[in-house]
Amino acid sequence: MSAHTDSPAPPPAHAAVHFPPPLIYAAGILVGWLLNRWRPLPITADASTARASAALIFLVIWFALFSTALRAFRRAHTTLIPNRPATSFVTDGPYRFSRNPMYLSMAALYLSVSLFINSWWCVLLLAVVILIVDRAVIGREERYLSAAFPAEYATYRARARRWV
Repeated sequence: MSAHTDSPAPPPAHAAVHFPPPLIYAAGILVGWLLNRWRPLPITADASTARASAALIFLVIWFALFSTALRAFRRAHTTLIPNRPATSFVTDGPYRFSRNPMYLSMAALYLSVSLFINSWWCVLLLAVVILIVDRAVIGREERYLSAAFPAEYATYRARARRWV
């Protein structure tokens, strides 16, 4: 005979993301670059000041988002790594506006690299990359945060958008 308890299960130890999310973005760039070598699909036919300027703008966006999000994590003394337990819940810095500024920053970096490579393949694959990140990473992180910080995360989720 087993004893029955009504106590809730403890929250999971971490988000159960067992691979670094930046590798998903890097894989998209690599596949796009390889496709571009096989069947070139350039964004512009030649060196373009507008394309280079746009790439630089996305690079600045990446740096601004990433550095401010990293600073918020460091101030909170918690980890960026999704297969480690969070010691606190971050809602300041760019997290006031988006629940995923790190992934937004990586998308900006991805677009910057795509423009420097001059490949529509890379740009087109960004949709696949974001879908994979959304399903395989963000979904798991949200389930973890809901279990680890139930009240705080519910309130935060109601006021901050998932992406932008």
